[in-house]
Amino acid sequence: MPKKAYLSAHFQPSELKHKYLTSKGPVEARRWGLIWKVALGWTIKNRAIALEINYQYAKKIVKKSNELGAEEITNRQQKTLAHRQGKLSLLNPEQWQKSIAALRQKPADVGIWAVSKVAKWIEKETQRQK
Repeated sequence: MPKKAYLSAHFQPSELKHKYLTSKGPVEARRWGLIWKVALGWTIKNRAIALEINYQYAKKIVKKSNELGAEEITNRQQKTLAHRQGKLSLLNPEQWQKSIAALRQKPADVGIWAVSKVAKWIEKETQRQK
């Protein structure tokens, strides 16, 4: 019989189940599911197979969970994505419509619209340097 993994008592199995069921994304759900089942007595290897994740990755999650608790389980990448998506647009809706109209016509200096020309147009329209 394989050796049972050590899991520090940060949470009770019922709390882990709740965190698994209410997790915010698939990465976080897998991590909480792993910790929950290991707390119930599953081996890391069997749970890794059930979750279809790498055994070494599963061991790393359990180890980090023992060291840091819930902080390691949450998906930090999701926080950075939310931050990137939260940036304000350079153009307000009126300027956006104006840019679409401008791009449908030839540029003022003839030629074609290039990224640098669009950037200069935005800079001129918003009165901001790029």
